[in-house]
Amino acid sequence: MATFYYCTPEWLKESARIYRSNPQAKEKLKKLSGKMVYRVKAEPSWGIEKDVFFCLFFEQGELIRLELVSEEKGKKEAEFLMGATPQVWKKILKKESKFITEFMLGKIKLEKGSKIGVLAVAPHANNVIELLTSVELVFPDELSTDEFEQYKANMKSFRKELGV
Repeated sequence: MATFYYCTPEWLKESARIYRSNPQAKEKLKKLSGKMVYRVKAEPSWGIEKDVFFCLFFEQGELIRLELVSEEKGKKEAEFLMGATPQVWKKILKKESKFITEFMLGKIKLEKGSKIGVLAVAPHANNVIELLTSVELVFPDELSTDEFEQYKANMKSFRKELGV
């Protein structure tokens, strides 16, 4: 399994590639349609100097988009916009906590869309997590000092290049 850093374009691109090449994954999400945007709140101790946004757009299980987006684009295009700290997202992606639990506890804030709408797509959360963890994810708090400095420099570079 390939290894990728959290909140990078490479992670999302490879996750999308793997999903699109896996008919069983598509079958599991065939009832999912929606435009979800996720906010990963700024956490300088993780090298995330300002909020990161990524979109996950589905149409009946077909993955339309999985990529980093600007805050403006995310807010405009999202059906649902949900935000949390990187630590909360990490717990979910590492399967130490469930999306629905964190959402109901208010650790994931709904910024756009209806709570009922989120609850309607929530049953698909485990399969979405599978999509996002189809590669081995490395989080900034798990890096050595040198790796962390490289991660921060990479984040600054691609964010400037992509305008995100």
